[in-house]
Amino acid sequence: MRTESRLFIGVAAFFLVTAVGYGWRSREPAGTAVLIVAFLMAALVAFFLHMQYRRRGLRAQDRRDAEIADTAGPLDFFSPHSPWPITTAVGSVLAALGVVYGLWLFLLGLGVLGHGVFGMVFQHAGRGGHAGRGGHAGRDVQRSNSPADGSGSSSTR
Repeated sequence: MRTESRLFIGVAAFFLVTAVGYGWRSREPAGTAVLIVAFLMAALVAFFLHMQYRRRGLRAQDRRDAEIADTAGPLDFFSPHSPWPITTAVGSVLAALGVVYGLWLFLLGLGVLGHGVFGMVFQHAGRGGHAGRGGHAGRDVQRSNSPADGSGSSSTR
């Protein structure tokens, strides 16, 4: 993720330079604010990618000597059944309708939306283990031997 981090650092730097230049030359607050927000969003993504690189190290995509087979395997754990996306969607709709119909509906929608986002973020907090590094958390993984040995049998890691 080192390459992606550097890319977004460049994007953030571009928006920062553009925001400073635009704000200095135009003296128009709306466009300057938009460029500052764009800088902050790019900087947030760059920070996240840099922290992932520091935590996990080089990926196969970052190494020049890597082969395609180095990226094979499970990506991570994805929840098969979750009520939180629907809760988040209902909260978003209620908040959007609250903009039209009144503050009480907006606040209700904001509460439901916050509950849905909180549930989605922490639904698997106590799961333990990390499936993306070293196999599935606590489960055996079946892998076949390489085709070069000719056996074709499976072994359990």
